[in-house]
Amino acid sequence: MNTQTGERLFDLTRDDDQRMNQDTMQRFAANEIRLVAKDADEAGATPKGFYNKTAELGLTLLPIPEALGGAGMARSPVSNALNAEDLAWGDMALSLGTLTPQAFVNTLLDQGSDAQRERFLPRFCEGTFVSATTALMEPRATFDPMEPQCTANAIDGSYRLNGNKCMVPLGESAELTMVIAQLDEEGPAAFIVEGTPEGMTVKREEHMGLRTLELATLTFDNVQLPAEALLGGRSFDLQRFVNLSRIGLCALAVGCCQGVLDYVTEYVNERVAFGEPISNRQAVAFMVADMATELEAMRLMTWRAASRAEQGLDFHEQAYLAKVACAEHAMKIGTDGVQLLGGHGFCREHPVESWYRNLRAIAIMDGVASV
Repeated sequence: MNTQTGERLFDLTRDDDQRMNQDTMQRFAANEIRLVAKDADEAGATPKGFYNKTAELGLTLLPIPEALGGAGMARSPVSNALNAEDLAWGDMALSLGTLTPQAFVNTLLDQGSDAQRERFLPRFCEGTFVSATTALMEPRATFDPMEPQCTANAIDGSYRLNGNKCMVPLGESAELTMVIAQLDEEGPAAFIVEGTPEGMTVKREEHMGLRTLELATLTFDNVQLPAEALLGGRSFDLQRFVNLSRIGLCALAVGCCQGVLDYVTEYVNERVAFGEPISNRQAVAFMVADMATELEAMRLMTWRAASRAEQGLDFHEQAYLAKVACAEHAMKIGTDGVQLLGGHGFCREHPVESWYRNLRAIAIMDGVASV
């Protein structure tokens, strides 16, 4: 605390638990994610058994109360953002799939009712991967995350869901889906949809990036939901949900961009042209320096937003600015990474082209990876 101004200081020091988690996440990213990412991207599918391995990290288990079978640790947006950053160094798509159930759990802990927590959270404490996701985005050019057009109408003690959602991670396999919709005239609300009820259809999407994420379009045609499907009553805070999701997305972008920077730094130092490493050329050195500068700005903005969220301070502005900065600079870092490899950057034998494709999604995604 600054004793003169009364403001809390922005501490960048990781605590003991965060340092231990960093070792675990970085080791998993290097040994389990990075090694399979290329083949997974080529196949457009997650390697068999991969997500069950991620369950061993215990990411969904940690914040769940002990009474429900969890570890009972305090939810930490900072630690969650750091974990996302470390995992995304391996591959952003596989990391986002790994973290998608955690986002569901975080939202349920944050805004769900006691009855909903008691019903759903024990599933995430059994040591196996539970495919759970959130559905916010909609397939229209004027989409505003704060004004979903998917609707829910209260009818005779239940709800009727209509509309479309797109770019839903793990959409094909999700056992639990948190759907954001307009509830009558009351504003946005969230509903927990189990499995694939009558009237709901799922269609796989194909995109230039995030090919292993099972992105899907969900269509709801008069889907009947019970009264208890409404998340936490009629007071869902959509802005808070979006802000926390933006921090998670930014953390993923930072991790992936760190992977790009590490790879191209080694490449330009080893690549020899005209008798010397190409890093000796000012144009190359300046581009790498710009990438490092932009990445550090992204990281600090993301950490600041996460820190304010953890302290219970208002963090809307910080989350928004971090998302704007990461959307712009992540795309530039991905582009520069390809450029620095020259012709090799266009070849699929090097991973920078897949990182470039994945990073372009940061600017258009919303409502996933909530910390």
